[in-house]
Amino acid sequence: MRNALIVGGTGLISTAITKQLLARGARVTVYNRGQSAAALPDGVGHIAGDRTDRAAFVQAFERERFDVVFDMICYTAEQAEDSVRAFQGRCEQLVFCSSAVVYGAKMPPHVLVDEQCPLEPVNDYGRSKVACETAFRRAAERGAFALTILRPAHTYGPGCAMDDQLESDGSTWDRVARGVPVLVAGDGLGLWQSTHRDDCARLFSHAALSTKTYGEAYNATGDEVVTWRDYYRECARALDTRAHVIFVPARWLIAQDPERFSFLAQVSRFHCAYSPAKARAHVPELRPQVGLEAGARETFADMRARGAWRDSRDDAAYQRIVDRALSLGFEIEEA
Repeated sequence: MRNALIVGGTGLISTAITKQLLARGARVTVYNRGQSAAALPDGVGHIAGDRTDRAAFVQAFERERFDVVFDMICYTAEQAEDSVRAFQGRCEQLVFCSSAVVYGAKMPPHVLVDEQCPLEPVNDYGRSKVACETAFRRAAERGAFALTILRPAHTYGPGCAMDDQLESDGSTWDRVARGVPVLVAGDGLGLWQSTHRDDCARLFSHAALSTKTYGEAYNATGDEVVTWRDYYRECARALDTRAHVIFVPARWLIAQDPERFSFLAQVSRFHCAYSPAKARAHVPELRPQVGLEAGARETFADMRARGAWRDSRDDAAYQRIVDRALSLGFEIEEA
């Protein structure tokens, strides 16, 4: 491992990538605005800048050369084109952080979505990530750099909130901890996949400068696929309690507050189970080590320590929806 640049560098997955690259002896530089509270590890270089300033972003790398570039915060085709201009001929490999949402909402015949599934996203975020992938592929075909595309699904860990099925930063987990019921869409048997940030980052860090990964796309997930019943049960165990849930139709829930429950509407009500088989075959170091209960326990502790834990007693709107569901005859069950 040699000289690596991370565009981003202080986000959830980026933080873990940085640590793992350092452990492998890489020289690591990050590019970001420098506004994150996360302190960079000793020895990590920093280039300050805002990638939304397109000209300045490209100019920042005119005299730089890296063996591998990780683009972690590219969300539009225009930003992808900026990265092409910045790094073509200035790096051997570019690793692009895409997303599993590029696959859309369908379930393949073999249940787990693999890299052969068509890219048919159902939301703007997914469509933008597909546009980024397309721009990078075209550049790689022209010889700008070797390209590796990684598609994380739900990734969690210290530094972020723990998603529930309805939203990314709600009061659900405080309700679970207090023993009051929470809302779950459907019958709880839909499939979901969560990967701890350290396990996800292991694929990124070991795909770097591995020629087997050049020109390939991979699902950046672990092996653990759970139902939503399993998910709430495991997360409740991480809180040393049991989850009491109310199963209601997804469409009904979304109708109660479409803006609040946009995560459910666009992502979590759909099939979300992905195969890491190709990644495991090409990157043997991808051996997931953090199970859901242990990872959730770590994440919950971090949320409390950072003051990010949301008190459900301040969330009267959620309670009104719970009361409405109970008045319609939906029952409380144990997950």
